[in-house]
Amino acid sequence: MKILYGIVGQGMGHAIRSGVILQHLKKHHDIQVVVSGRAFEYTKRIIPNVQNIEGFELSIDGNILDRSKTIGNLIKQLPKKTARNVSKFIETSLKFSPDAIISDFESFSYIFGKLYKIPVISVDNMQIINRCILEIPTSLINDYLLVKTVVKNKLPGCYHYLITTFFYPEIRKERTSLHPPVLRDEILNAETSEGEHILVYQTTATNDEFLEILRDVDTPFIVYGYNISEKLSNVEFKEFSESGFINDLVSCRAVIANGGFSLMGEAIHLKKPFFAIPVVKQFEQVLNGIYLQKLRYGEYHMEMKREPVVNFLDKLDIYRQNLEGYERKNNSEILRKLDSLLDELNK
Repeated sequence: MKILYGIVGQGMGHAIRSGVILQHLKKHHDIQVVVSGRAFEYTKRIIPNVQNIEGFELSIDGNILDRSKTIGNLIKQLPKKTARNVSKFIETSLKFSPDAIISDFESFSYIFGKLYKIPVISVDNMQIINRCILEIPTSLINDYLLVKTVVKNKLPGCYHYLITTFFYPEIRKERTSLHPPVLRDEILNAETSEGEHILVYQTTATNDEFLEILRDVDTPFIVYGYNISEKLSNVEFKEFSESGFINDLVSCRAVIANGGFSLMGEAIHLKKPFFAIPVVKQFEQVLNGIYLQKLRYGEYHMEMKREPVVNFLDKLDIYRQNLEGYERKNNSEILRKLDSLLDELNK
């Protein structure tokens, strides 16, 4: 079966999840991948047939999503990027002619499928916002409704929606299934330990106050995201390497990071308490933080302050005990479901 697989390029979580699924699919299917952003190089290591397309990125200043700038850049860049992508997809259709499309929140592969009447399967964590009944604080209802509208209109009318999640709200729409986070072999096979350090990951290296707070807390921190290798008292900065990061993750006492789904899902699987600082105005990260705290696997805060960090570290034993109730699973459930859906389409 010929499958066109689209991966959104914002962040690396989509690419990491898709990489695991691609490793499975390429054993039995002919795959062509389209991907944007820095996810291109990562995906190219997994499968040779990768087309680099034009994508759109969120504008984040410090730890705040700038919605106006994001929308402005989208409007400004849309005509040129659309024209370039249309040309690439026409070329792909002539050479490849897919039987099915899988989209990890990637719009152009979805549009291609709709134009050519090719069934599309959605695989991502975002569709939980539209397709499930969520418990949302009153203060966040407006943000929720705005993002829900965006997600609803992102990939409407797919053949099926496979949603990865660490929490399980009631499903409100048909053709929807919930599955545990898709995890790399390095995480599934890891032998966890509990060192002294707290792992810190920052996607934006612009918050000096953040670092001052860490230096004022009496515990060792290993920090990724600043692209430097340096040690300042109790804070050790490391340049990113995949193996080094995973080693520090599996051996840490806890994690401090934003509210991104991929790292949070890995930490929960490894039973590491998580202190989330969601990117402001990025509702998906706030939602992850809400359910993280609701399940008492950790907590979330909209700003980095010393007192909440100290209180979090004092409660690590409580969070570890709660995490013991989390059932670790491998990727077999979602892969079986995907195989079943593809078999249906191939009949």
